[in-house]
This record gives sequence, C-alpha cells and structure tokens, in this order.
Amino acid sequence: MTQGDTGITGADEAYEGKAWNVVGHTYTPKLHTENAMIWHAVVPDGTFVPPHIHPTQDEWIVMLDGNLEIEFGDDLHKAGPGDTIRMPRGIAHGIFNRSGATATCVFGVAPSRKLFALFGKLDGVTDPAELVRISAEHEVDFLPPPSEG
Repeated sequence: MTQGDTGITGADEAYEGKAWNVVGHTYTPKLHTENAMIWHAVVPDGTFVPPHIHPTQDEWIVMLDGNLEIEFGDDLHKAGPGDTIRMPRGIAHGIFNRSGATATCVFGVAPSRKLFALFGKLDGVTDPAELVRISAEHEVDFLPPPSEG
C-alpha cells in the first residue's frame, strides 16, 4: 500500500474489484499490502478448508455471524460471533462449517506473501489435486488425507 492507497473499501466493495470462489467460500478482499491481507468470507454450511499449513504467514479469523470449527490436529475449537481464531505460521489447521447455517467472518494473514495471487488462481477450481498443487506453489501446504484404517 502506498500513500495514494488511503481511503475506505466499502462494505459492499472489494479491493481492486476482485472476489473469488475458493473451496465453495466467497472471498472478498478488503486490503492487500506486502505486510498484510484481509478478506471478508461467506462460508456456507457443509463447506471446509482441509487441514493445511502456512509456513510463512500468521493467519486469523474474526467471526461476524454463524459458527465455525477449527481443527488443530486432534484439538477441535468452536468459534462464534465476536470470537477471534489465531492460527500461527507453521501450525496445521482445518476450517469447517458444520453448523447448519452460513457463517461470515473476516480473515487476515501477515505478511501477505503469495496469498492474493493464490486466491486468483484458485477461483473456481474444484479438482482437489489441482487445488493442492497450485497452493503448494503459493506457500500453502495441504496435509495428506487421513489414512483409512
């Protein structure tokens, strides 16, 4: 962000006019700088982001409406309106909406690294293998699915 980027991204606006469909969620960027990225997310019931790691970014979510479950390995945390979820770099986490209703929240990462470009590449991608491949090229590493046993 430079001095010329001061101002407001309105509630019904997106930074640079962009919005993406990523894993069934609608992500609307609100701020993007080298140091941080913030986006509004609409997370429908039954959708999720599989467990993954950001090796170069801290991530957080501020819940607005609805409920999400966050898995850190075997630990399950439930978050509702007003809660802040902290996901430090290097810690595997999965984000799940199993609530029966849509959730809305604001995500952030710092530093922004390659995430803005990643969401542009993932917009509308539905093939899990392609999602994993593209994400790895942008510093987000998905964990392999659990083995059946």
